[in-house]
Amino acid sequence: MKVGVIGGGVAGMAAAYRLIQAGHKVALYEASPFMGGLVRTFEVGGGRLESFYHHIFSTDTTVAGLIEELGLGDQLVWRDSRVGFYHGGKLYDFVTPLDLLRFTPMPLVDRIRMGLAAVYLRRQRDWHRYESITAAEWIRRYMGKGAYDAVWGPLLRGKFGDAYDELSMAWLWSKIHLRFSSRKGGPAQKEQLGYMLGSFGVYIDELERRLRASELAEVNTGRAVREVIVEEGRARGLLLDGGERVECDAVIACMPAHVFAKLAPQLPPDYGEKLTGTRWQSALCYIMALKRPLTDIYWLNISDDEIPFIAAVEHTNFIEREHYGGYHIVYLANYLHPEHPFLEMEIDELEREYLPHLTKINPEFSPDWIAERWLFKGPYAQPIVTTGYRDKIPEHRTPVPGLYLATMSQIYPEDRGQNYSIEMGERVAALAVEDFGQPPSGTPATT
Repeated sequence: MKVGVIGGGVAGMAAAYRLIQAGHKVALYEASPFMGGLVRTFEVGGGRLESFYHHIFSTDTTVAGLIEELGLGDQLVWRDSRVGFYHGGKLYDFVTPLDLLRFTPMPLVDRIRMGLAAVYLRRQRDWHRYESITAAEWIRRYMGKGAYDAVWGPLLRGKFGDAYDELSMAWLWSKIHLRFSSRKGGPAQKEQLGYMLGSFGVYIDELERRLRASELAEVNTGRAVREVIVEEGRARGLLLDGGERVECDAVIACMPAHVFAKLAPQLPPDYGEKLTGTRWQSALCYIMALKRPLTDIYWLNISDDEIPFIAAVEHTNFIEREHYGGYHIVYLANYLHPEHPFLEMEIDELEREYLPHLTKINPEFSPDWIAERWLFKGPYAQPIVTTGYRDKIPEHRTPVPGLYLATMSQIYPEDRGQNYSIEMGERVAALAVEDFGQPPSGTPATT
């Protein structure tokens, strides 16, 4: 079988890699000049850093297993994570149950309720019960108004904008369940997170190297696909920009569903509605290489509607700054509506919006601490998971035989991330292999 793979992010790379391991041919096309998608990297102080902050949890066994399989396991390290919370002009540690009890912006009874609710959610396995209730409603009912007003409300508004009160509790269940599962020794212990020394780009590079070295694979970067060719009732290949036709026995699209809908107009309307029905937030990361530390916290959540970013992720409080020329690396993270004006700004404009607020976090901060800075924008970075979301997810097997889709909006109830993208890529590759040689549905088999 020859499979055309559209998209060179981690899902597309994983699908292509598993296909060549199974002895099939692959022609992979990535429109951008680099592989890895949202795991792309750049150089800082002689080291490499992700354009969008990354770490993995102890439950992310698929990506950890792939890293080990590629012979890179010794570069995957596990470190304690220090999480903080900015609220009311103060920084609070937010790691252990004792930290929660010390979080005075909430009434004591709500602190206790919030802790007990988190433990309760950690023990729940049946997440389906949370699909029909919003996170906002569940939090107010079971954690209390204080927990919502001081913690969860600002976080939900910061990440999901005007859709904050539509978010399904199934999404929040998965976030809490995952975080507690990553605590070594149980919920009372510190969370441990994983990271690759040299960046996650190390395993992306090795995957790309193996694909390019294989006689079964053809890897093309900087080449966009214009359309999926459908003939005689099934996917037959790809039409590239410039008019070149590539014959294939099957096609796997690993890309945003909205974009895929434009490449496959032959899909029936009901499936097309699933492709375009999900709303998205875009990611915006402003990154600073500082001469001095901003805080001593790795992940600082922002609970202040006046501050125009939702988190300050100080990477060098997790991985030693010696890897980055001695600089202190800070991401100022945002998720925004695709039409938000920040997404149209150049870096100098955005700095005028962001930098004045850093003195709230550290009164000593001065712009002359900044040695270098970068700005990265990622469309289709966070699907808005509303109630009833499961019924809106497009199937991996599209209605066109031989055409498969792996897109971030299909990851559910878990949140998007490397681990689940790799799992999804492997899953659609297995479906293509399973279906190979089968006639289209309703078509009689021929000898």
